[in-house]
Amino acid sequence: MNIDKSFEGTFLSQFKRKLLKWYDQNGRDLPWRRTTNPYHIWLSEVMLQQTQVQTVIPYFERWLQAMPDIRHVAQTSLDRILKLWEGLGYYARARNFHKAARIVVDKFGGDLPDSYPELAALPGFGPYTTAAVLSIAFNRNYAVLDGNVIRVLCRILNIDSDVNLPETKRSLARHAQVLLDTKRPGDFNQAIMELGAVICAPGIPACKNCPVRSHCLAYREGDPSRLPVKARKEPVPHHDVAAGIILKDSRILIAQRNHNDMLGGLWEFPGGKRERDETLEECLVREIKEELAIEIQVDEKFMVLRHAYTHFKITLHVFLCRYLGGMPKALECADWRWVMSGELSNFAFSRADQKVLEKFISTLAND
Repeated sequence: MNIDKSFEGTFLSQFKRKLLKWYDQNGRDLPWRRTTNPYHIWLSEVMLQQTQVQTVIPYFERWLQAMPDIRHVAQTSLDRILKLWEGLGYYARARNFHKAARIVVDKFGGDLPDSYPELAALPGFGPYTTAAVLSIAFNRNYAVLDGNVIRVLCRILNIDSDVNLPETKRSLARHAQVLLDTKRPGDFNQAIMELGAVICAPGIPACKNCPVRSHCLAYREGDPSRLPVKARKEPVPHHDVAAGIILKDSRILIAQRNHNDMLGGLWEFPGGKRERDETLEECLVREIKEELAIEIQVDEKFMVLRHAYTHFKITLHVFLCRYLGGMPKALECADWRWVMSGELSNFAFSRADQKVLEKFISTLAND
């Protein structure tokens, strides 16, 4: 379906009016919806990327207590930023937020710019985040296109082409822009995302509660749940990873991941991916030597846990190890530290390593 001039007097005006009325009456009361502060709105949009609302709320509130404005973010170390973000995942968001805050302070005096080219040039500002911040914080006429909006548009307009194809995404972006309410662009963007989150949800939508179901072509045809269409994904790769809790007297060796790597800047119990025809113990000895230039003795297995990332899964095999010799060097990591067990909580770890840390601390407490 193409939205053209013939729909402006009927479809478009009624759709917008009904959707905004529903949002005004039913939109969830969320902390970032009680403000027009661009910094707060930017923070919420970054945190909400691929993360559920209920997970984000406490992080959002804690963050603003610690970092009340952009200048605080810019003046804070990356280690502190990652510690505040710890557990929220997708840590590139935090690194880019930190980089962007420093640019905003240096180039714009601490005020987030309100033009598309300047905002889009900042780290972490893709098309979605740029449009969301401009529309919600500055009332600019830019439509957002996220997973919720894509699902709503595909059902409303009965679009049955693969949404992962570039031409389909371009078409959806055009439709979203045409549908946008230019008097209340920020509210409209939030309304259509809200509709996708709570009514037009994945799987079977709650059509009986939908304020715009009379405009939905997929509903008229009887099966909105078949949309959107996505090509079948390839199987997710799996890797066995060995990691070591390396002990030297009463201290533990931790390493910081390279800042440009996945989970960059976070600390970890060092190790790496097992290669073909290699035991887990051999893998760990090799990885520690390649990463830190030291020799270790691998002792007993401490725990095994499974963890899923966006594009792959791992089984993490954690061993208790003894330091044998050599001066640690940051060969394939950003930094390293010998720390006491009571100091571990001062460092930001990935979710998988947090689980290891929790069990290790619990084991020490019970000994």
